[in-house]
Amino acid sequence: MKSLLILLLRSLWVALLITFAFVAADSQTVATSGRIRIDNLDGLAAKAAESVNVNLDERLLRLVTPILGRDPDDKELKALIAKLKGVYVRQFEFDNTGAYTESDVAPIREQLRSPDWSRVAEVVSRREGTNVEVYIMTQGGQVGGLAIICFEPKELTVINLVGAVDLDKLSKLEGQFGVPDLEIERPAKQPPKKP
Repeated sequence: MKSLLILLLRSLWVALLITFAFVAADSQTVATSGRIRIDNLDGLAAKAAESVNVNLDERLLRLVTPILGRDPDDKELKALIAKLKGVYVRQFEFDNTGAYTESDVAPIREQLRSPDWSRVAEVVSRREGTNVEVYIMTQGGQVGGLAIICFEPKELTVINLVGAVDLDKLSKLEGQFGVPDLEIERPAKQPPKKP
């Protein structure tokens, strides 16, 4: 009986070690892939008046791309999407303030503290109670991921783009695949200079 208990404990110990190894490898892959885990926010959907949940991995993005039209703006959008490996969005609109807390967003911010990620912008409006944080992950001098967290008193939005993100063309994703209008200004096209 005692040897059976020891054998059971050893088996349990080995199973735990293997499980922890897979979890550690998975979290390392997530950290270096440009994807952040945002599914911890899914519980907020029950509190929200409206919610958006978008999970488009690379395979699904390739299926959606041919549906886009043929106008010149769609060609630029297709080129941008071709470099992406995923689009993940969570957006919640609440009837009342205080429906979400800092602790809801803390796990996401913890992931963005990794050395691969850098906060490149933060816009705070105390008058309107809004805060927008923009993070990029670089790999080999290229942008390999983008994360945006938008806080408003009655709204929370988290966007994660995985893959090579062309920051100059990012505004093309507004209104596509659940990405809200972030009011990113598009540069005006300059007429060609005459010699």
